[in-house]
Amino acid sequence: MKKAILFVLVCSGAILACNSSGSSTKTDSVATAPAAPAAADSKGLELIGASDCTTCHRLHKEAAGASIGPSYSEVAAKYAPAADTTVDRLVHKIITGGSGVWGTVPMTPHPALAPADVKEMVTYILTLKN
Repeated sequence: MKKAILFVLVCSGAILACNSSGSSTKTDSVATAPAAPAAADSKGLELIGASDCTTCHRLHKEAAGASIGPSYSEVAAKYAPAADTTVDRLVHKIITGGSGVWGTVPMTPHPALAPADVKEMVTYILTLKN
């Protein structure tokens, strides 16, 4: 019973955090992260900074502050960047949401994001593969 209550609280917190409309800390956490292999002025990175993604994700696992979801470098390490089907699948997952791949906390859907913008974001994230 305690686990069920804890799960509901964690999920509620994740949903509230991902639906947050404030942008000052989101942009700051991306801007202060270590430089990525891709150009710092990448459109994908700009779109990530302007979205609510950094509420739950960090650029690198070692970045300051706890995160609910995996870091972008962990995502890049898990998926093959060259496969178009990988990019399309991740774009779909970001827009529609999902759970089970990275643990029990679900990723909330982001239907307001344009698929072309999400594709830029995913393409940038996949450049972080070590």
